[in-house]
Amino acid sequence: MSIFNASRLLGKTVLITGASSGIGAATAILFAKAGTNILLLARREDALKTVQQACVAAHKESGLKEGGHFAPIQLDVSDKAAIASLWSKVPSSLRNVDILVNNAGYVVGRDSVGDIDESVIDGMFATNVLGLIAMTQLLVKDFKARKSGHVINIGSVAGIEAYVGGSIYCATKYAVNAFTGSLRKELVDTPIRVTEIQPGMVETEFSLVRFKGDSNAAKSVYVGLQPLTGEDIAEEIVWAASRPAHVNIAEQLIFPVNQASATIMYRAPQ
Repeated sequence: MSIFNASRLLGKTVLITGASSGIGAATAILFAKAGTNILLLARREDALKTVQQACVAAHKESGLKEGGHFAPIQLDVSDKAAIASLWSKVPSSLRNVDILVNNAGYVVGRDSVGDIDESVIDGMFATNVLGLIAMTQLLVKDFKARKSGHVINIGSVAGIEAYVGGSIYCATKYAVNAFTGSLRKELVDTPIRVTEIQPGMVETEFSLVRFKGDSNAAKSVYVGLQPLTGEDIAEEIVWAASRPAHVNIAEQLIFPVNQASATIMYRAPQ
């Protein structure tokens, strides 16, 4: 617990999208250790329940009396109607969210422009961009009314450096970067904080989804170097959330030590 001041998070309510695995699940578990309540949102209901159980165990292990309420809610952020009706699924005790973590997002394929399936383009933008915007609009209204809140968007190095084979994913993450920057400027006269976390190579289900379930192709991405883990990024998210109220971590770009950009990395000989 030394990486952040847990007392600043005690009893707060966090909403995390894409909470069923990877960075989202790791973030939920770490917030649970810090004594928060959590709304766990994702498409996979069974996986969410597993994360909920892990959060219960983490909170119990912490010994903290505050927090400890974890609600799994099946929701696809690409479904605008589902987002609009979200509050009908949220327990009244968890209605006042303090921290929004927009983590849901994915990438499929490495096809070149001209060969990309339209459904892939639509799906990535619907989740990575439009879903993130819809969730933020929903929560920012409450944050403004309560004069408190923190929006944490999970961007990517792909949002600041485009690369071959990533045109659509990069476009979505550039959009996240622009949206987050604009939001931060709009809210400058409020106590609401806005953060973008920009990971480099993180070994989660991300590459497995990108390569459409081809585990060998997914593993090849990380050969010869030690990538980041979901837990590594979770630490940065929770650390940003636990800063003093007057401190805003605007952007944080995070690489494994052998990565220097989206395309520059050192791989040890195999």
